[in-house]
Amino acid sequence: MKNILIVASKEIQEGLRNRWVLATTLLLMALALTLTFLGSAPTGHVGASPLDVVIVSLSSLTIFLVPLIALLIAHDAIVGEMERGTMLLLLSYPVGRWQVIMGKFIGHLAILAFATSLGYGAAAAALAMTGAAIDAASWTAFASMILSSVLLGAVFVAIGYLVSSLVRERGTAGGIAIGVWLLCVLIYDMALLGLLVVDQGRTIGGGFLNALLLANPTDTYRLLNLGSESVGALSGMTSIAANSGLSPSALVTALLAWTLVPLAGATMVFSRREL
Repeated sequence: MKNILIVASKEIQEGLRNRWVLATTLLLMALALTLTFLGSAPTGHVGASPLDVVIVSLSSLTIFLVPLIALLIAHDAIVGEMERGTMLLLLSYPVGRWQVIMGKFIGHLAILAFATSLGYGAAAAALAMTGAAIDAASWTAFASMILSSVLLGAVFVAIGYLVSSLVRERGTAGGIAIGVWLLCVLIYDMALLGLLVVDQGRTIGGGFLNALLLANPTDTYRLLNLGSESVGALSGMTSIAANSGLSPSALVTALLAWTLVPLAGATMVFSRREL
């Protein structure tokens, strides 16, 4: 455990030195504050809690931005150090390769968790300072959104490690990372929508549709945060969440599986890779 924490602290220090922590935090905070004060305008017309409107806005932002940030942080975690020769130096110490993966993962996840919590938390604090009436259910949904956003970031950090352990060049890893982001965030949903329109309910049943939704971590995140009773009316996903029959625990389990499987794959590939 000590070796893992040493590697994790090394990644955090590099993130501070490379301004990753500062840049990510400021970006998420700026966008969150903008969405908070511009996006809360419709609450007077729909009678929704202002924080629920913020949850919908920030969840949509998270789907696009957090996976991209996670992949940019993680895509060269293995292959980049191998190209620079620092991985050989690191492994010359009494540290296992799986400890390197886990240490990097904890360090990068800590950076994402700090940036997400501070950035989104600043938006909620600013909204509360305006004197808006916010009930306990909305605060619970907001806290759940932050935790699940960190979990979504963990998914794509793990995917980035798997990509980084499989390729031989940083440029290739970067290209694949962008391709993964486009597939999960844009292409998959467009293809799924087209498939549903063409099928018109003839062959795709509820169980198969659930499997298709769980096959994409961003869709799982979307169902988890935009399908609740208080937020679903604003996001338009109440009926989809109700018909899916997927409980929040099942959706969280799916995100955990999306994290653990690529992380285990990256560990296995890296353990067999020649330096």
